[in-house]
Amino acid sequence: METARPTRKYWLYFFISLAAMILMLIFFTQYFWLILPFVVTYFVLAMDLM
Repeated sequence: METARPTRKYWLYFFISLAAMILMLIFFTQYFWLILPFVVTYFVLAMDLM
Protein backbone atom coordinates (compact mmCIF):
# COMPACT_ATOMS: atom_id res chain seq x y z
CA MET A 1 0.00 0.00 0.00
CA GLU A 2 1.45 3.32 -1.05
CA THR A 3 1.31 6.32 1.21
CA ALA A 4 0.08 9.56 -0.29
CA ARG A 5 2.66 12.33 -0.44
CA PRO A 6 1.60 15.64 1.03
CA THR A 7 1.23 18.06 -1.86
CA ARG A 8 0.01 21.10 0.06
CA LYS A 9 3.43 22.77 0.06
CA TYR A 10 3.80 22.13 -3.67
CA TRP A 11 0.47 23.81 -4.33
CA LEU A 12 1.66 26.78 -2.27
CA TYR A 13 4.93 26.96 -4.22
CA PHE A 14 2.97 26.68 -7.48
CA PHE A 15 0.65 29.60 -6.65
CA ILE A 16 3.56 31.74 -5.45
CA SER A 17 5.49 31.08 -8.64
CA LEU A 18 2.34 31.67 -10.71
CA ALA A 19 1.87 35.04 -9.03
CA ALA A 20 5.52 35.83 -9.71
CA MET A 21 5.05 34.88 -13.36
CA ILE A 22 2.00 37.16 -13.67
CA LEU A 23 3.96 40.02 -12.11
CA MET A 24 6.83 39.33 -14.52
CA LEU A 25 4.35 39.45 -17.42
CA ILE A 26 3.08 42.83 -16.24
CA PHE A 27 6.37 44.54 -15.43
CA PHE A 28 9.17 42.64 -17.23
CA THR A 29 7.58 41.00 -20.26
CA GLN A 30 10.87 40.09 -21.90
CA TYR A 31 11.95 38.02 -18.85
CA PHE A 32 8.76 36.19 -17.88
CA TRP A 33 10.12 32.92 -19.30
CA LEU A 34 12.69 32.77 -16.49
CA ILE A 35 9.95 31.77 -14.02
CA LEU A 36 8.31 29.17 -16.29
CA PRO A 37 10.42 26.19 -15.11
CA PHE A 38 9.31 26.84 -11.52
CA VAL A 39 5.64 27.11 -12.46
CA VAL A 40 5.67 23.92 -14.51
CA THR A 41 7.76 21.92 -12.02
CA TYR A 42 5.67 22.80 -8.99
CA PHE A 43 2.44 22.17 -10.91
CA VAL A 44 3.63 18.68 -11.83
CA LEU A 45 4.70 18.00 -8.25
CA ALA A 46 1.40 19.33 -6.88
CA MET A 47 -0.53 17.06 -9.22
CA ASP A 48 1.69 14.19 -7.98
CA LEU A 49 2.69 13.24 -11.51
CA MET A 50 6.40 12.96 -10.83
